[in-house]
Amino acid sequence: MPASDAPSGPSLRAPAAAVRENAHAPYSNFKVGAAIRAASGSVYVGCNVENVAYPEGTCAEAGAIAAMVASGETELAEVYVIADCPSPVPPCGGCRQKLKEFGAADVAVTLATTDGVEMKTTIGDLLPGAFDAGHMERS
Repeated sequence: MPASDAPSGPSLRAPAAAVRENAHAPYSNFKVGAAIRAASGSVYVGCNVENVAYPEGTCAEAGAIAAMVASGETELAEVYVIADCPSPVPPCGGCRQKLKEFGAADVAVTLATTDGVEMKTTIGDLLPGAFDAGHMERS
């Protein structure tokens, strides 16, 4: 579904900013919040959760996607990610792949700062040449 045809609804900024406050970031103090709108229009949120063994933590985007999937949905329509940083926060490489797993290349993604700066992009622009199930067709 083209980004312009994504289900409309209230801005995802408020739920992303609110869940950011719940982030568990005692080591980096870098709190991130994410809100995603599923194709149904339902909104799911996630925040980063650090662990003293750093690779065991989870990102905000992954948490929001997990909440969506746990609710029985599997299609992203819109994404919003926010953090307290000097420029809009980009998803890590792993989260870009996770977004691609559940969203089309033209799904709108807004990257934001707590100061109100926003950058609009798409899943396809965040992860050009993405690996997908089509690459495994001959397996």
